[in-house]
Amino acid sequence: MPPEAPFSLSRAERFDGLVGDEVARLGRRWGRELAEVEFAVEDVPDVTSGDPAPVPVPLSRTRPASEGRPPRIIVYRRPIEARSGGPGARGRGVDERELARLVRDVLVEEVADLLGLSPESVDPSYDSPDE
Repeated sequence: MPPEAPFSLSRAERFDGLVGDEVARLGRRWGRELAEVEFAVEDVPDVTSGDPAPVPVPLSRTRPASEGRPPRIIVYRRPIEARSGGPGARGRGVDERELARLVRDVLVEEVADLLGLSPESVDPSYDSPDE
C-alpha cells in the first residue's frame, strides 16, 4: 500500500486524525472561543489512587488555564477505542463509525464544559445516532 493509504496508518495515527478532524470541525464554528485551547491525545489516563475502590477510567479531561498556561483538552485513545469495540473488547475489532461518533461526542462535551454551554448548543448533532 502507498504510505498515504489509510491502512498504512497505525491505529494511533488514525485516531489522531479523527481528533484533528473533529477539532477542525468545531473550530469552524467556535474558532475564536477555542483559539487558545490546546488539544492533545494521550494513550491512557493516570488513574492511580490510594483508594482501593475501582476508579472509573475517563475518556477525556480538561485542564483549565492557569499560571500563563492555556486550557488543554486531553482525549484518551485506548479507553475510547475500548468503548467503541476496540482491542480487548471481547474479540471485536474497532467499529470505525462508533469510534468517530464517540470522539465527536467526547470533544463536544469537553468543549461545552469549557465554554459553560450545553453540548447541544456546541454541536446540534451531539449524540445523534445518524451522524
